[in-house]
Amino acid sequence: MNTYIVLLRGINVSGKNKIPMAELRALLNDLKFQEVQTYIQSGNIILKSELSKEEVCKKINLGIKDKFGFDIPVLARTPEEWGKTIEKYPFSIENEKIVAFSFLNKVPEQKELEVKGLNEDQYQIVDDVVYLYCPSSFANTKLTNNTIEKKLAVIATTRNYKTTIKLLEMATIN
Repeated sequence: MNTYIVLLRGINVSGKNKIPMAELRALLNDLKFQEVQTYIQSGNIILKSELSKEEVCKKINLGIKDKFGFDIPVLARTPEEWGKTIEKYPFSIENEKIVAFSFLNKVPEQKELEVKGLNEDQYQIVDDVVYLYCPSSFANTKLTNNTIEKKLAVIATTRNYKTTIKLLEMATIN
């Protein structure tokens, strides 16, 4: 049985694509995933399955489409991959409030984002993650999911430091 950290892109944001977590957990249990947990309202899931990451993502996407009518991008990582992602963070984590990780659905061909007006904000693309360091605050940064997706031709979903660490903790507690 494999443990996965699963991210949904763009649910429960500004009243769009509303999916109550209790209903999402019920759906995932109906889809025969095991030990399903969710964390906060933004599409963070821990589950177990015999399926591959790709099969898990496809099954969840189709399940959400059938039950809720939304075509939601779904990304999955193993706890080992998640831990390595955290270890590779290239900037200071002294101020956790300005640290985030944009998880991508694939490794982008480009390794640079041409974005004007970044000010002190920084990023680094490593494999299928864009590491973000945003002293200007995430409310003001130009390094948004939409910008990353447009510039790199990928699907991106971003999680802050606290959520990223909590998901790893949840996935590795037996």
